[in-house]
Amino acid sequence: MAEMTSRERVMAALRHEEPDHVPLDIGGGNTTSLLVETYENLKEYIGISAPTRIAHKVFRVAWLDEGVMVRLGSDLRPVRLKPPKNWTPPLSEPGTFIDEWGIKWRQTPYAEGYYWELAESPLANATISDLDSYLWPDPGDPGRYEGLAEEAPYLYYNTPYALMGDSGFKGFWEPAYMLRGFEQGLMDLVQNQEFMHALMEKLFELNVAVTKRFLEITGPYLAVVRTSDDLGVQDTLMMSPATYRKMIKPYQKRFNEVIKQYTDAKIFYHSCGNVTRLVGDLIDAGFEALNPVQVSAMDDLEDLKANYGDRLTFWGGIDTQRVLPYGTPGEVREEVRLRICQFGPGGGYVAAAVHNIQPDVPPRNILAMSEAVRELGVYPIR
Repeated sequence: MAEMTSRERVMAALRHEEPDHVPLDIGGGNTTSLLVETYENLKEYIGISAPTRIAHKVFRVAWLDEGVMVRLGSDLRPVRLKPPKNWTPPLSEPGTFIDEWGIKWRQTPYAEGYYWELAESPLANATISDLDSYLWPDPGDPGRYEGLAEEAPYLYYNTPYALMGDSGFKGFWEPAYMLRGFEQGLMDLVQNQEFMHALMEKLFELNVAVTKRFLEITGPYLAVVRTSDDLGVQDTLMMSPATYRKMIKPYQKRFNEVIKQYTDAKIFYHSCGNVTRLVGDLIDAGFEALNPVQVSAMDDLEDLKANYGDRLTFWGGIDTQRVLPYGTPGEVREEVRLRICQFGPGGGYVAAAVHNIQPDVPPRNILAMSEAVRELGVYPIR
């Protein structure tokens, strides 16, 4: 088969056709990239001195330099919403910050650096009437869309890469529990459903306002639109399937229907953890690609491909819990081989690490992963 461009390769995979080889995503989105410390280590290892830019402050995700992405062989490039121009972060104590939703985050150190952890939830004690008077982010802030009308068509017409769009406003359960607090949010799903529905409607209104404007500008150029809403933990779901179907799925489905009014791009959905029991529901809600496929948490991976591989593109799958941080380059290569054999036949697979690559992953293993995808992912998969 003649070599495809990156865009052709990704689009073929999304159509459940076999491209020339399995596509690779490193840096295309906020859950398929590198943490800042990981990125610094990698740049030093490969001899690239580009400055480090932050793509997402809370996640501490790096925006990868083009030279790094070319070196890694990534087939995706990001098109992201920009920060608001008419909003200034309020003052908070050292080691904390308050985001535009009013959520306070606290810096929590660990061996290689630090994470931001949820510190205060501004709607913890709110009532339904409080939602109308709350100071929500402004969907119309012009800073969010600045430069997108030039950036998206430039990348589409002047590069060979598939584009992943991210409006930044794309979730329901995660922002709900961050605004309420995790424990209170879980209780609301069962004991205070009227409030939770009111909050979900407000989030739906905001998500649609921003995403509609974002896609009016970028929609014609995108291969995928990234959405995200964690539903799983290591061995199960955060809630019962019945609760998901009643309290969250209807908003996701309505939101995805809006997305499809403004773009032909496929809808990419990120949820960590074991979401095996919800895969059929996610497809029914309109999601077309599942990330990160947390293989250390999910069951019956071959069955997932057999049962859903004709309707869902699996995006990720290369283990970051054990193999990438602790394995040898040879073991990383075998991990890549395994995931390609599980998810690659017939198309419908984009290789990526399971979530953002953490600082405990040595640069040699990142390179081993990218090289193995290219070498072992040639179709037909054997």
